[in-house]
Amino acid sequence: MHPVKRNQLFIASCLALLVTSLSFGIRAGILNRLGTDFNLDKAELGTIAATAFWGFPLAVIIGGMVVDIIGMKKLLIFAFIFHIAGIALTIFAGKFANPFWALFISTLFIGIANGTVEAACNPLVTSLYPDNKTTKLNHFHLWFPGGIVLGTLIVYFFDKAAISWQIQMAMMVIPAVLYGFIFSKQSFPPTERVASGISTAEMYKSLANPLFIFMIICMFGTAITELFTGQWIDVLLKNVSDNALLILTVSTGIMVIGRAFAGPIVHRLAPQGVLLMSAILAAAGLYLLGHSSGNMIFFGAVVFGMGVCYFWPTMLGFVSEYLPKTGAVGINLMGGAGMFAVSLYMMFMGGVYDKLIAGKLPAGADIKLYNSAEATAEMKDALNAANKAAGPEIINTTLIIPIILIVAFTGLLIYMRGKKKVVLQAAQ
Repeated sequence: MHPVKRNQLFIASCLALLVTSLSFGIRAGILNRLGTDFNLDKAELGTIAATAFWGFPLAVIIGGMVVDIIGMKKLLIFAFIFHIAGIALTIFAGKFANPFWALFISTLFIGIANGTVEAACNPLVTSLYPDNKTTKLNHFHLWFPGGIVLGTLIVYFFDKAAISWQIQMAMMVIPAVLYGFIFSKQSFPPTERVASGISTAEMYKSLANPLFIFMIICMFGTAITELFTGQWIDVLLKNVSDNALLILTVSTGIMVIGRAFAGPIVHRLAPQGVLLMSAILAAAGLYLLGHSSGNMIFFGAVVFGMGVCYFWPTMLGFVSEYLPKTGAVGINLMGGAGMFAVSLYMMFMGGVYDKLIAGKLPAGADIKLYNSAEATAEMKDALNAANKAAGPEIINTTLIIPIILIVAFTGLLIYMRGKKKVVLQAAQ
């Protein structure tokens, strides 16, 4: 048995998460183009984008249940195969009789790969750094916004150079091959739950803890706030700003910086304090994105980025620190619940978005016709005006979610302070 090389495993984990996030960043950038190239409406685009979000929970929950049995290494090789298959199928979608289904299946494959990466890498990071879990999860998860920044910049500059979206997708192969190669050569530690001797029965029993159920419900809201807005920002704000994709780059760039310097903030505020601060800033950022125009939108993107920055890794870190008996299943159920909620919300909002647009077009207008190559200049102007009005309305509807989270995390902060006092009194 070879020794565990902590740094190499952490670097490969970051590369695997980079592929996951590139898939989000590049898809967010090419979503409009897929709609134009294959004549897909907003509901169809919403269904395709949402597929990654329910392929993810499928993989992350099943992966969380089997990771202790089959090991993290086999899961990550499985992720690599699905990443390569999904990327290839997206690139060659135009060769199929029905491109919608090719895109649907390819996005499902990428979603399964993404979920499998999280299912293996989250417990891997907590096993590698048992004394610094929330901070190292933030360092690991900075590669998620980092990859989105990279992905959106690839789309932006490749578009300027008239390089096809197929080549943009192919860029994901490079980090995928790198992480596949590194993981195949490494030895892995046991998961933290296995190493600490907590039984499988005890792990599953601890999932019924009311605090864990509360965190799962909150994860629905934190994931929707961060990922729905990020994945749809180009579609929602394209007609409000000439640089809709750069808005995503700004907000995710702020997230990279924030997660890189997470350590002092997490130690100062504790995970529950970080979550409350995040919900307040996310609500303020969404309000600004939905009520601003011109350069003020970029300020909204900065505030929003500061808000959603710590959501995902701190939610996982909270469960890993305060509910350690839930093990790999606990961490991965959190991720799966978040992505599942986003997939449902995204499919629902795709339909709502089409209705909002239809309501702003002349009575009886066919959106597909207005969106097709046959559309007249007058039709295109009408569609642009409808999009411009409908996009911010969707953002303002989503604003309700972080407002509810502010109340929930205030309650969590009070509860955890009370718990800490009880522990201190018992110690005295």
